Amino acid sequence: MNSPPVIAAVDGSEHSLAALEWARAAALRHDRDLLIAHVLPDHAQLYAGRRASLHDASQPQEFANPVRDRLLTLLGGGPGFPEGVRYEALEGSVPEALRVIGAEARMLVMGSRGRGGFASLLLGSSSRAVATTAPCPVVVVPHAERRADPADAAGESSAGRVVLGLHAAETPDDVLDFAFAEAAARGAALQVLSAYAIPPSPTVLIDSPFAVVPPEGLADGGDAVPAEREMLRSQTERLAPFRVRHPEVPVEQAAVPGDPAGRLVTASRSAALVVVGRHHPRHRARSLLIGSVAHAVLQHAHGPVAVVPTLHDDA
Repeated sequence: MNSPPVIAAVDGSEHSLAALEWARAAALRHDRDLLIAHVLPDHAQLYAGRRASLHDASQPQEFANPVRDRLLTLLGGGPGFPEGVRYEALEGSVPEALRVIGAEARMLVMGSRGRGGFASLLLGSSSRAVATTAPCPVVVVPHAERRADPADAAGESSAGRVVLGLHAAETPDDVLDFAFAEAAARGAALQVLSAYAIPPSPTVLIDSPFAVVPPEGLADGGDAVPAEREMLRSQTERLAPFRVRHPEVPVEQAAVPGDPAGRLVTASRSAALVVVGRHHPRHRARSLLIGSVAHAVLQHAHGPVAVVPTLHDDA
């Protein structure tokens, strides 16, 4: 493919089929092909290995693949996949197989696989491992118990807004590039959310609603407390080159007291997508550690979350 595709990771579960619908829409928005990646279950991989090692021509060439058959039915009902869509069966562990194929992706989309009755958590072990190690942005689409609107089959709010969690001094450019590109592709507003640790005054509660401020509303003599005012100005400075590249994207800025992860989780209830950086700013660009904010948002968000790695050491 000339342009990196959108990859949907599927395993036949309802979680993964919701992710597939989200990925199909993303591929259309970005004018990219859609690659459906299916990591074969262990028994299918064992069969393939046994047949190859024994060179037994009497055995069927392929193991029955009900997931592929179901996808064919869902996507067109014909003998092959529609134009612009291809299917690839992968072998190996889920995180490693998706990490390898993710090297060619615009983004990799997958469903959550939470088990054990923890409906309050978005993330299962496979989703966590892929979001931590994939060399491309990973979008995790929530299961039904976590969606703000359970009737939304793809986990995407009709509000259409993209929310970016920003630390003005430390969030890599790759994260901002992804957020602006997503908002531009949707024709949507981008809300930029930063949080500071000190509450504005003893009379303001941490969980009080925050104000969204357009850049043109930042007057020198504004009523915002110094911490809020400084954060908004830092945002404005950091966002300036991206706004020049994407003049079509309306930008809303919000500086709020309290925990950034908690604020982003709250924002996820009405957002089409929440975008966060993968790494703690002090980690190396290709570190396998995931930052605390990204981890918390992935665990508790009510809508799709994009975790964007630092793709360049100098980003």
